[in-house]
Order: sequence, then structure tokens, then C-alpha cells
Amino acid sequence: MRQSDREFTPTGNEDPWASHVLHGAPALITYIDRDRRFRFANGTHQAWMSVDPARLVGHTVEEVMDHWSMEQAGACLQQALDGLPAVYEGELFSGKARCYVHGNFQPDFDEDGQVRGVFTVFIDITARHALETQLRESEQRFYGAFQHAPIGMALVSTGGLMLRVNDALCQMLGYSEQELLSMALPDLTHSDDVAMSREMARAMRAGERDTYQLEKRYIHRDGHSVHVLLSVSPVRNGDGEAYNAVAQIQDISQRKAYEEALFRERELAEVTLRSIGDAVITTDLQDRVTSLNPIAEAMTGWTHAEAVGKPMSEVFRLIDGRTREPMLSPLTDAITRDAIVELKGNAVLLHRNGFETPIEDSAASIHDHAGSVIGGVLVFHDVSETRALALKMAHLAQHDTLTGLPNRSLLQSRLEQVLASALRRHDQAALLHIDIDHFKQINDTLGHTAGDSMLRAFAEHLRGSLRNEDTVSRVGGDEFVVLLSHVDGRTGASQLCEKLMRLWQSEAASRPGESHVSFSVGISVYPDDAHDAESMLRNADIAMYEVKMQGRNGYRFYMPSMSERPAARLRIEQDLRKALRRGHLHLHYQPKVDANTDTIVGAEALLRWQLDGRDVYLPDEFIPVAEETGLIVPIGEWVIREACRQAGEWYRSGHPIVVAVNVAAPQFQHPDFHATLKAALEEAQLPPSLIELELTERMVMSAGDQSRALMQHIKELGVSLALDDFGTGYCSLSYLKYFPIDALKIDRTFVRDIATDADNAAITDAIIAMAHSLDMTVVAEGVETITQAEHLRSAGCSLLQGFLFGGALPPEELALQLAED
Repeated sequence: MRQSDREFTPTGNEDPWASHVLHGAPALITYIDRDRRFRFANGTHQAWMSVDPARLVGHTVEEVMDHWSMEQAGACLQQALDGLPAVYEGELFSGKARCYVHGNFQPDFDEDGQVRGVFTVFIDITARHALETQLRESEQRFYGAFQHAPIGMALVSTGGLMLRVNDALCQMLGYSEQELLSMALPDLTHSDDVAMSREMARAMRAGERDTYQLEKRYIHRDGHSVHVLLSVSPVRNGDGEAYNAVAQIQDISQRKAYEEALFRERELAEVTLRSIGDAVITTDLQDRVTSLNPIAEAMTGWTHAEAVGKPMSEVFRLIDGRTREPMLSPLTDAITRDAIVELKGNAVLLHRNGFETPIEDSAASIHDHAGSVIGGVLVFHDVSETRALALKMAHLAQHDTLTGLPNRSLLQSRLEQVLASALRRHDQAALLHIDIDHFKQINDTLGHTAGDSMLRAFAEHLRGSLRNEDTVSRVGGDEFVVLLSHVDGRTGASQLCEKLMRLWQSEAASRPGESHVSFSVGISVYPDDAHDAESMLRNADIAMYEVKMQGRNGYRFYMPSMSERPAARLRIEQDLRKALRRGHLHLHYQPKVDANTDTIVGAEALLRWQLDGRDVYLPDEFIPVAEETGLIVPIGEWVIREACRQAGEWYRSGHPIVVAVNVAAPQFQHPDFHATLKAALEEAQLPPSLIELELTERMVMSAGDQSRALMQHIKELGVSLALDDFGTGYCSLSYLKYFPIDALKIDRTFVRDIATDADNAAITDAIIAMAHSLDMTVVAEGVETITQAEHLRSAGCSLLQGFLFGGALPPEELALQLAED
């Protein structure tokens, strides 16, 4: 035995604790000498490898260890025998099974520094290695999934900074990885989407929600918006606090584009389906109706809402026209065979109400994007083409397309029938020609869509207020005719008119925007006013224009004397056009005086049509004609230019008074009105404060924001604004503060009875007090007596106007009065 062996051999007096630890340690401990023989093996070999450690001692490593284990760890043993410590981690056999170990090979040196053996210690780390392997694989999977995901991925801090991003996100947003890592996701978010995104992130950090998902927009580096679907999940620590978040960012820009395209396609399909001449019904695989287009509704008698969900056999009922036997719908066959199936021959469709229509149809299956059958579609049409075409053409020829009411052609036919029946029965009938007042203003201010809506609502009002035997017809843009087949003379017709007006004023449809819409009615009665259809229509039309000339919003019965007036109206229009060209229109000026000093401080410009100093027509005769024909716009432009010119002349002669000009609604609403006013002021070299525009309540209120904006622009020029005839319209006092009005003109109807009517006096006093509280000037017109003037002065009225102080004067006569003041 070598010296080294003797020194190593235990003495037998070993410490029992040392032996216990050595043999009970959960590790394989051996000593291998220079000849590669085991000199010691602890007891753990028995438990681990099912080998008696005593049987190992004296045997070489090669004799004990299997070939595979020697290949794995043999090099480490040799390294230790060569004098260098070695470490091995890897698999070794543990009995018949392999385990993962951590092994240390430690050289044992003698006094001469020579290696005399190797201590080996092997620890079973199979479980730890499995966990490490799982963790490493998990990290590799996460990194691989993160880095190579087809959607954008970002690891984000609680402050929104990006800690890691993948290539897909870089490409999606146009930034490099380093650029994105220096940015926060909110910095890239579209401004409109920031608030919602921040709120969801806050809720997730606070634990109010586990994750969140939303559609939002990021801004690409080149500036365009990128639509994304953002899904965010928190990364929490052991205490459940979120310290990071994983964001999945899917570019859905193409999907959004597809959705928009799909929406357009669906709209197109819907419009097409509703517009085509054939009936179309669709079903699901259970043969339940899913949709009907309008033609199918008409042909079956079922509305879309009623039919959806019903069995096809209940909605679409077929019989054989010859045998009268029920027929099967071809749709079931089409779905079963996944083919197009046509139905010809004697098929007859039974309408829900019992009448029959011969039809032809074809059926086909409907497929989803994968090609699977999901339902069917049935297309059919009426094959009694001549009859259907004749009915359709007759309806179109005799009905108004907007309201569905009979048109003038059908009205004429029914009127002739009613008159013939009334003649046989010695009965009476009446014709009401109705025209909506100021309808052009509705179109101009609210748009043609609102105008069409108004016409439909008015048609429904007339239809709902009359008997079934009466006829409501639309004969023009805003003109309607009501034919009363039986009426108790003028009394019955007038009662019906009053009912129509009363009910209309109570309906919401009569108040588009902020204004009330009224209408004018002309009435002719058979046989008192006419004996034939043509005369009835003509006379009712004449009576209606008489209402228009008298101020609208009422009704008049035809009188023979009215027949001369339409011709007079046409003559006025023709003469008015000539008068405008030839300079026969003039302005006269009615003074406005200071209520306290009776000094002339202003004047109202009033239009006159005179030739050689004599009136050709009075204003009440020609101004309504000008408004109806559109001549009021060029006439109004001339009035503004002439008033500015005259005011400028008085200003330069030392008499600066404020000239008030009445503005008609069509003129005020004309797009060039502001430019015309500005040009007139500049041309006359007149300070804008010396011109005042008088507007009616209807003009101010009807256009709302549009009027307010125009009035503000006018104020910016320095021109003042007055509200004319205040108290006679529908203007709420609360609305005045929203409009830049400088003055209120109290209507003459209040002034006339102010001394005798306590109510009028109270209203006038209230208007004056209210106007002062709004810092407005108050002008009273129609002042004709000293009593009226004294009451208005005591109430605080600022300016007075009326015959007490002078009527409308030519400019040269007013100039003389100005010189005397």
C-alpha cells in the first residue's frame, strides 16, 4: 500500500457525526486515486444508484461507470487528475434513469504537490434544471413571439415609456427601434384619442380592470394616421401591483378601409335593392324571412318589420293559376341543391289581403365568404306587364312624387266627377286653393330638404283633417287644392278653413326653426261662384291671391270683382320693371324727432312710385308685387344707395341726421347684401353711424344664427339696426339679447289706442322699460296726437315719428325743415 493510501485510510475512531454527515449527505461523494480506482464512496450511492458503495471501492471508474456517462464526465475527471479543478453540469445515469447533476472534481495534492487523487461531489439538480429549462424556454418563446409577432408589440412602463419594441411596430409607425425607445405611446397617439386611452390605462393601473382593448389612431412618422387595435395587459409583481404592461398593437387601417368600402357597398346594395323594379325576399337556412324590399312589401302585403322572422310559406304564398292548387316556393329547392331555380308558368302570388298577381321568379342560394350556403334569395316580378305598366304610368301621371297626393290632372278629373254628381243631387261643393306663406323663405334659410319636409308634413296635415271622400291635391311647389265633395255652402267651407288653420298652428311641423308658418286660402263654391271645373279652379286661385295681397294668413271667398285683380297685378309687375329702369321710383323721408326737444334727429326713407309728382301706384299696391316677383332685391339695392347718397348730402351741408331704411327679407338674405351696403356707404362718403337698417321680427328670428352673423357683420361696419313693428310678431323678449339690435320701433297699433286702452298702454310702457334695460333706443311710430306724444315722453320713449311731426316729405322739403331747426 502506498504512503498516500495509508494516510488516507480511516483509523476506525471516526467521529460518528462526521460519518453520519458524510454518508447521509444528499450528494454522491467519492475519492478516486491516480489509478482511477474508487477509494471511497459514501452511502448515498445506495439510494441514488442502487449500488452498494462498498462494491465500488477498489474498482476503476471505467469498470463502474457506463460508457455514456464516461463520455459526458470523463474529461472533467482527467482534468482534475492533471491537477486542475473541474466542474461538470449535465446528465448522468441515476440507476436506470438519467438525472441532471452538478459535479465538482477537486484534485488532492500530497506534500510534494503531486496529485494523489480526486475528490468528487455530485448533486442532483434535475428539478432545478427543469425549472431553469422551462424558464429559459418560456423566455425564448416570449422573446420569439414578441420579436417575430406579425403585429406590433411593446413592453411599456407605467409612465408610458417603451422599454422594448418589435420590428412590426417599428415598420407600422415608421420609426427605428432606438427612436421608439426614447418615446412614450401617448406621444404617438392622435389628439382626439388621448383622453380615452389615458382613462383606460389609469383604470388598469388602479386595478379597476384586468386588461383593456380599444381602437385608436397613432400618428405615423410621415404624419398620416394609423388605425390600430390596442390590447394592453399588465405585468404585476408579487404584491399584484402593475409595474409594466405588454401592448399588442394591430394595424387595422386596411380593415377600416375595408369597413368603409363595405359600408359604401352595403349602402349601394341597399339603395339598389330598394330601387330596382323587382321584388326581393331573402331567407335563412331555416326558411325564415330575413328581408323584403319595398316592391316585395307591396306585392305580398307584408311590411319588412312584420315579415322578418316569419316562415317563408306564410309571407310568400303561391298557387297554380289553372288548378288553384298550392305551389311550393322554389327557394327551398335552390338552397338544397345550391343552384339557381326558376319558376315559370302559371304561378300566382296571393297578396296578404287576398288579391292575386301572376308572377315569374328565380331563386338562388346565398353564400358566406367561405362558400357555405347561409340562406337564399328570391327575385320575382309581376308578369302582367301591360297592366302593371299602365297602372304605374297612370299613378305617376296623376300623383305628386313628393307628397303622394293627386296632382292637377287627377284633381281635374275628380272635380269634374264631383260637379256632375252635385248637379244631379242639387248639392254644393267647394274648392280651396291653399298657398303656404313665405315658402321661398323657408327654402332659402333652412334649405330645400327642410322645405320638402315641410311640404310632406303639410300634406299629411291636410289629409288627416279631411273626410275620406274629400280630395287633397298638390298642384304646384307650395300650392295645394282641397276639393270638398259635399259642403254646407260658405258656412261649411269657412268652418273647415278655420279648423285647418287652428290645427296647423298647434302642430310642431308648423314651426320650422324658430318661426311659425301660415298659409293663405282662396275658396270658390259650386254653384254660387262657378259651374265648371276650370272656373272653379281659376276663381279659387284668384281668391287666394286676394288673401296674399291683403297680408296673407287667412282665407277669402271668391267675388266677381276679384277677377279684374290678377290682370292688374301683372300690369303692376310690368310697369314696375319699367319704372326701375326709367327712374320713376323716389324716396320720401318722414321725420323722427327727439321726444324731449321735438328736434328732427332722423328720418325714415319711404319708397314712392310717382310720375310728375303724382302716385302711379301706392306702396301697398306695388311692394307686395315686388316681393312676390323678386324685384324687391334690385329695388332694395337702389333704395340703400339713394338713401346713403341723400344722407351724405345732408351730412356735408351740416345736417347730420340718421336715415332709416326698411330692408325686405329677400334683400336681407341675398348673399351680396353686406357688400352692397358697404359699397353704398363708401360711394356716398357717409359715416356709417348715419344709416340705420329697419328689420322685421320675422327676418331676425327666421334664420337664427345666419341672421345673427350677418347682423354682427353689419354692426362691424358701424351701421345701427332697428327692429321694426315690435310687438306685432312672435319675437320673444328673451331672444332680443342674442341679437345686436340698437333700437325698437313700437308698432302704430299700440300707439293708436295708448290713451284709451289700458292694456295697450301697459304693454307699451313695458316695452320701453325693457328696451332701456337692454340699452336700446325706443322709437314710437304713428304718433298723431299730443296726448299720445305726452304719454310716450313720460314713459321714457326716445324718438317719436308720425303725422303729428310731419308726413313723408320729398328730400328738398325735409331739407328746409332741417335748416329751420
